[in-house]
Amino acid sequence: SYQSQSYGDGVAYDAAKSGAPLATAPKSPLLSQAPQVAAPQAPVTGLFEPTQRPNEPVTHGVDMGPGAGSDALMMNQIKQDDKDIVAKYLPSLSSMASAQDTPQSFRAFVSFLQGSL
Repeated sequence: SYQSQSYGDGVAYDAAKSGAPLATAPKSPLLSQAPQVAAPQAPVTGLFEPTQRPNEPVTHGVDMGPGAGSDALMMNQIKQDDKDIVAKYLPSLSSMASAQDTPQSFRAFVSFLQGSL
């Protein structure tokens, strides 16, 4: 309902509202399709459940103790195609990293890229 301080404003509002149709959102073709079902995932092992990898040390993937180090995770490896792109843009990125107002996180990122080549 419309509320106003002036007498008769509600009548003018109702008349204006009835003269123009309200806008409606166009129907999306995505909404008319059948809903997508997420792919089933492996069940999550609970924190207090028995291990699913009894022959793997808990330090696997850590740079200390038995098992492979962090290099086994292959997280810091860049593919050769990507290395070529990084090498191409590294001079510009290094220049931006040396600017006085550059965030430390960006400088660390550029340092990581330099070390990966």
